[in-house]
Amino acid sequence: MIKTLAKQVGKYKTASILTPTFIMLEVLLDVMIPYVTASLIDKGISAGNMHNVYLYGCVMLVMAFISLAMGILAGKYAAYASSGFACNLRSAMYRNIQRFAFSDIDKYSTSGLVTRMTTDVNNVQNAFQMLMRVSVRAPLSMVSSIVMCFVVSCKLSIIFIIAAIVLLTVLIVVIRAVSNVFTKVFKQYDVVNSSVRENVSAIRVVKAFVREDYENQKFELAAKGLYKLYVKAEGLMAINHPFMNLVVYSCIIAISWFGAQFVVAGQLTTGQLTSLFTYVMSIFMSLMMLSMIFVQLTMSAASGKRIAEIIEETPDIENPANADTEIESGSIDFNNVSFAYKGGSGEYALHGIDLHIASGETIGIIGGTGSGKSSLINLLSRLYDATRGSVLIGGKDVRTLDLTTLRNSVAVVLQKNILFSGTILDNLRWGNASATLEECKQVCRIACADEFIEQMPQGYETVIEQGGTNVSGGQRQRLCIARALLKKPKVIVLDDSTSACDNSTDASIRASFARALPDVTKLIISQRIGSIKDCNRIIVLDNGRVSGVGSHKELLETNTIYKEICDLQNETNGDFDAPRKEDKQ
Repeated sequence: MIKTLAKQVGKYKTASILTPTFIMLEVLLDVMIPYVTASLIDKGISAGNMHNVYLYGCVMLVMAFISLAMGILAGKYAAYASSGFACNLRSAMYRNIQRFAFSDIDKYSTSGLVTRMTTDVNNVQNAFQMLMRVSVRAPLSMVSSIVMCFVVSCKLSIIFIIAAIVLLTVLIVVIRAVSNVFTKVFKQYDVVNSSVRENVSAIRVVKAFVREDYENQKFELAAKGLYKLYVKAEGLMAINHPFMNLVVYSCIIAISWFGAQFVVAGQLTTGQLTSLFTYVMSIFMSLMMLSMIFVQLTMSAASGKRIAEIIEETPDIENPANADTEIESGSIDFNNVSFAYKGGSGEYALHGIDLHIASGETIGIIGGTGSGKSSLINLLSRLYDATRGSVLIGGKDVRTLDLTTLRNSVAVVLQKNILFSGTILDNLRWGNASATLEECKQVCRIACADEFIEQMPQGYETVIEQGGTNVSGGQRQRLCIARALLKKPKVIVLDDSTSACDNSTDASIRASFARALPDVTKLIISQRIGSIKDCNRIIVLDNGRVSGVGSHKELLETNTIYKEICDLQNETNGDFDAPRKEDKQ
């Protein structure tokens, strides 16, 4: 973990080295000031020598100003280095997340990834800054003060050495108890973030079903879980401060008692006793800072592990060595393919799929919920890899193809595709960043999106709000289809992506596809028989298996499931989810 995180310091190494250097100079000057103060008292004030008062006073003033300058420089470089380190951590995680397969996203969850890039990085950033400053200052100040205490009086120094050992023992016990709690704290952060993200993204549904109270209760439950863990952690850490105060004041009383006797006996001067008190306070302040360091490091260690996990994670799907960058056609072959989701129940979502589709064919795919339609499509562009068997595009195994080439050749339009904030042109050019306005207009005509775009006051320069909330569901789907067409794919998949369009628009899009894309393989997933009945062939899926393949007419005669779907939709005017006759009885 430490090695992984240290690599992200990058160009901020110089600032990371300068910070402790300035801190060390500052501490050495701070330690020397009480020693000069003792000389000012003994050789100046007590001796009535004003020359020495001015001399030592000026020396102290110069040392204080230099110490101040060192502190300012240390703070400046610490902020620069820690902020840069945090930026590098987020960039490293984000770059690797972009390489993640869907299975990797499933493993960590979206809310978990957000927590790691925000809360966890903030914790590590704070710990890094503390390491550069406090972790250098505290031990150096403590060691220097101890040395100076022994220089002043070896006998009195034994008192705070014993006290320091007691405090360190208590600190170690507290840190061990707190570390396990903080590991649970950050897992609970994931739960809280997940609750917030789900609620905000589905706020329309929440309000439509008047479920605000339920959502409030769910969030309060997650928040209280976080609260209880923090109370437990802070309660354990709270033991440290009062115990330290008790030891510090006991030491001061003991030193005052024995120090006064040494002064009376002539074994110690007043100035030396004064400097000794300063050094003792410095030692215990250093111990206090060390306790803060240990707490912060304990807390950030859990965060550091979570960050390192993301940076070190090897995606399940990576670009193959010597990847093939040529796909000659849109032919598709599923050779005895079976597939199961990682981390799931272990059951196969697809069983022994054996399909062969010629380039340019229009294929319909139908089946009930959970039949494996989306799982089948996800294998085409390697969003997941087949557990068994092989998937071929253009006669080549997808696992041997360059991922960019493959995903540009297989365009997938989902039912709930996302539009991004920006103009219509900006969104279209996700498919091809260098596409001309005419090319954008052409694909919009094929997707039947040109009619509503041209009616907008600003046409293709109309600004789309985040998520496409200022256009209708059907308009959003047609824009997503046009965006996919700009990739000039060999294969295009419409995954229920005309479900929000009326029957007339749906038919127009299919007719336009047949006319404008004769060489592109078209896979149409739909719950509506009307959307697929004119396809060259129709694949019927049932519980992850191919139940039948054929034309509309052939399946009506040979496939019970397909005939039943047709009967239901004819009876209910196309409502695939309507109850069956036997369900009504």
